[in-house]
Amino acid sequence: MGMLAPLLLALAAPMTLLLRTLKVPAARRLSRLLKSYPVRILNHPIIASILNIGGLWILYTTDLYILMQQNIFLHLVVHLHVFLAGYLFTVSMIYIDPIPHRFSFIYRSVVLVIALAGHSILSKHIYAEPPNGVSTAQAESGGMLMYYGGDAIDIILITILCLQWFRATRPRPPLAMSTRV
Repeated sequence: MGMLAPLLLALAAPMTLLLRTLKVPAARRLSRLLKSYPVRILNHPIIASILNIGGLWILYTTDLYILMQQNIFLHLVVHLHVFLAGYLFTVSMIYIDPIPHRFSFIYRSVVLVIALAGHSILSKHIYAEPPNGVSTAQAESGGMLMYYGGDAIDIILITILCLQWFRATRPRPPLAMSTRV
């Protein structure tokens, strides 16, 4: 839920669809909101990575996981955070929708590699030291799913980022000269 659903949503380009379907005044208001300073901060690759990976670390290394299992409202809030943080992380790494605050491919690549390392380390930590209230067998299978499932999504993210980078930097063929007859 925290990686695949946000990736699929980001690939669907929801902001492009929304901007195309709204009436012009509403689309302009939304565009101004998307260009605002708070959205710029949330969409920064480092902030999005901290919200995503840091949130998972807090979830699985504190008693939040147990509390979440006992309170339906907290359960919903945590799942909403995981989904939205995953979406923010994905759209801050790969630009499918138009985005006013762009970062270089190198910058995003470095942040992506560090975030992926944090995710992998957390999955190994869950495998080795189960969260409170989670059996060893459940933690091992959850840690393996997080590690290998995360790797599959990571390959997709890396592929898309590299493909976008390649397309942005590939040499363009020279313009053809018009021929006179």
